[in-house]
Amino acid sequence: QEGHLVLMPKMDAKEILDDRGYVVLDDIIDPKTVLDPIIEEYKNVLDNLAIDLYEHGEIKSTYQGLSFQERLIRLYTEKEDSGTGADESSTRYPIAQYFDCCLPPIGIKVDTPIWCGPAVFNAITHPQLLDTIEQFIGPEIYSNPIQHVRIKPPEKYLPKNKQGHAIVGPTYWHQDQGVTTEDADETTMLTVWFPILDAPVESGPLKVVPGSHRLGLLTHCPNYLGNGSRFMGRNAQIPENLFRPENAIPIHVKRGSAIFMHKRTVHGSYSNESENIRWSFDLRYNPVGDATGREYLPGFIARSHAHPENELHNPIKWQEMWLEARASLAGFNQKDQNDFRYDRWGPSHSDCVA
Repeated sequence: QEGHLVLMPKMDAKEILDDRGYVVLDDIIDPKTVLDPIIEEYKNVLDNLAIDLYEHGEIKSTYQGLSFQERLIRLYTEKEDSGTGADESSTRYPIAQYFDCCLPPIGIKVDTPIWCGPAVFNAITHPQLLDTIEQFIGPEIYSNPIQHVRIKPPEKYLPKNKQGHAIVGPTYWHQDQGVTTEDADETTMLTVWFPILDAPVESGPLKVVPGSHRLGLLTHCPNYLGNGSRFMGRNAQIPENLFRPENAIPIHVKRGSAIFMHKRTVHGSYSNESENIRWSFDLRYNPVGDATGREYLPGFIARSHAHPENELHNPIKWQEMWLEARASLAGFNQKDQNDFRYDRWGPSHSDCVA
């Protein structure tokens, strides 16, 4: 099956990850107890967002009678929106931020939207998922705060941004290490990507370059070719002359499956050319005690064989940690500030000058 790697009899999942930089494993996440509650939880998030936008005159109706994805498309179509927040001069919150479980790297305010509900926490701490992660990084597992929920509507229904692209489009080539701070360069960081709904090729799934993790950390160029913000973590991308993009393969997976990736595996995503939303979680984990690459954001111990009493099992406490972080970070990394550095290379780097 295209995008899947068959487990060879003499190779376990960790050996395949070490060899190719990624591995796909099926039936890791229970759709009934983990994924379905997320869908129900986010219906309320969308409902509250629609009411808020309507009350502020930004949309014509709350579109209460429409399906989740139909309502979401209407909101994106009507609300003047920068999509992923690529325009750091904007004072408006992009719709995507209302659904995300992480604060943005720039422009945090006391009311910046973030969703850290119990169903999301349940997914991050899902025992079967942690069992699998343990195979890769060991039994002391820390939930890294660089985590995202991404809901990508079909691009043909979306408005265009200043660069002429759909406001929620494909993800540019990058390595997950490339959007961390340098203190995490020695961290054993594992990326876990899984869909909430089936993610066939036409929905714009991940594309990975097998073996690219052996290239080391590559240059990530902010605003490369005018495609985004000058801040790292906002559409920074790796120039294609630094790796072999022709070797990329699509990874289409069904709900319940997950992709596990090395922190230096070059990957991106395709455009959503389907009729349906592409909805995924993008989580990261590292051994307890390793730097997270975002030390000012709240992570937690998800599993510890040595000290189980330190594990976090309370979703309300997790939510409070994020709200406290938002309050303490409000005012940092605003439009013309770089309080926390992401731009390791900068647009004037020799690799970034096209």
